[in-house]
Amino acid sequence: MSEEVKPESMSLYPASAAANPEQEAVCIFGTGDLGRSLGQRLLQSGYRLVYGSRRPHSCGPVPPGAQVMSHEVAAQSASLVFVCVQREHYDFLETLAPQLNGKVLVDVSNNLKKNMYPEANAEYLQKLIPGAHVVKAFNTLSAWALQNGPSDANRQVYLCGNNPEAKQAVAVISTKLGFTVQDRGSLSAARELEDFPLQLFPEWRLPMRLTIGLTAFFFFYLLTRDVIYAYVDEGRDISFRIMMSLANKVFPSVSLILLSLCYLPGVIAGFFQLYRGTKYKRFPDWLDRWMLCRKQLGLIALALASLHVLYTLLIPIRYYVRFRLAGSTISQIKSNKTSPFDTTMAWRTDSYYAIGALGFGLYLLLGISSLPSVSNALSWREFSFIQSKLGYLTLFFCTFHTYLYGWDRFLYISQYKWYTPPGYMLCLVVPSLVLVFRLLLLLPCVDKSLSRIRQGWERTDTENDSKKSLLA
Repeated sequence: MSEEVKPESMSLYPASAAANPEQEAVCIFGTGDLGRSLGQRLLQSGYRLVYGSRRPHSCGPVPPGAQVMSHEVAAQSASLVFVCVQREHYDFLETLAPQLNGKVLVDVSNNLKKNMYPEANAEYLQKLIPGAHVVKAFNTLSAWALQNGPSDANRQVYLCGNNPEAKQAVAVISTKLGFTVQDRGSLSAARELEDFPLQLFPEWRLPMRLTIGLTAFFFFYLLTRDVIYAYVDEGRDISFRIMMSLANKVFPSVSLILLSLCYLPGVIAGFFQLYRGTKYKRFPDWLDRWMLCRKQLGLIALALASLHVLYTLLIPIRYYVRFRLAGSTISQIKSNKTSPFDTTMAWRTDSYYAIGALGFGLYLLLGISSLPSVSNALSWREFSFIQSKLGYLTLFFCTFHTYLYGWDRFLYISQYKWYTPPGYMLCLVVPSLVLVFRLLLLLPCVDKSLSRIRQGWERTDTENDSKKSLLA
C-alpha cells in the first residue's frame, strides 16, 4: 500500500497570478501579527514572499500572493530570512543550520522585561547558527506601524550586526519599505535595541516629576491659603472650590512655570558661553539633560494651559456663580439701586482676557510646530523663529496676562493670608527672571559678543599665550 505524500509547500494565490520568478525572494519564519504585517509590506514593495511554518497547511491567514512552506524548504528559497518568532522557540533553528549557513538572519524579537536573558536574543541566535549572518532590526516597529506604513508611524529602522554586507542587505529592504536606517554598529548593540521598546517614556520622566512636584506644591499651598484659612479664621466651609476654583489656579501657575523652564536653560547656556568665551566646551550634564527635555516641558505646559482655558469657560455655568449673580440681582432690585459702570475694571478685564487669548493662540502654534509632521516641513530658520522668537513672545504674553490678573492686589494686606503671598505672585518669579535675563542678552554689546562666540570666535587667554611664547 503506497503512502500518501503531502506537498511540502502550499500556494495561497492562484497559479495564474503567481509572483514573477524574477522578483527577489524573502523568507519569513513566523505567521503571527508582526510576520503578516511585515509580509504585506514586502509584497507591496515588489518582493516575492515565502513563509516558513511548522504547519504550512494550517498556519492561518497570510497576505495574498505569499507562499507557505515548511521551515526547511522555505530556508532554501531565499538568502534573507526574517525570524519573527520568540526566543523560547529558537530551538528548531538548530536543525536548520545547514540550510541557513551563509544566509542573512534578521532577528526582530523583543523580550517582556529587561535583562531577561544573560545575552541579547540576536547574540544567542548567532551562537545557535554560527554560519549565518545575524542582523538585529525591525524590533522597534510594531505590527501596526508596518501595516499602516511609515507615514503613520516611526520612520526609523535601527539595525546592528557584525557583517557589513548583511547589514547593507537589510538596509536596502528597509529603504524600499519607506523607512530610514540607523546603523548602531556591531551585534553587541543588540541588547540596547532590544531594551529600547521596553522603555516607558524615558524623555518624559524629568518633565513629569517637575509637573507632579509643582502641581502638588501649588495645590497644597493654595488649599491652605484659600480653603483652610477661610474655615479656621472665618468659619466658612468653601471646600467645594477645590474642584473648580482651586484647580483653575493650579493649572495656569504650573503651566507658566513650565513654559519659562523651557527657555531658562537657553539663557543659562548663553551666560555660560559668555563666561567661557567659547562654544566648544560642553555644558554641564544637568544642563544638557534639561535642554533635551524642553519639548516635553512645553507640551505639558500647553496641556495645562488648555485645561485652564476650559475651566475658565465653565466657570459661568457653575452653581456657585449663578447663585451669587442671582443674589446680587435680587439685592439690587430690593434696594432699587444699580451698581455704576466701572471703566477701569472694564479695561482691566478686557485686557486680561485679550492678552490671555493671544498668549494661548501662540501657545498652540508652538505646540503644533513641535509635532514631527509639521517641524519636518519647516526650514531650520522657520522652526527657530517660531520656537525661539515667538516662544519668548508667548512667555511675555502669558506673564503679562498673570500680572493683569493680579493688578494692584499685591498692595492690599488682606491678600497676604497668614503672611503668605498669593499663588499667582509665586508663579511670576521664574518667568519674570527669564524675561529679564533674556533682555540682558539682547543688549547690543552683549548680543554682539554672544553672536561672535556662536559663530566660532574664541576669547584667548593672554596669560597662557605669554607663557606658551616664553616656553617656545
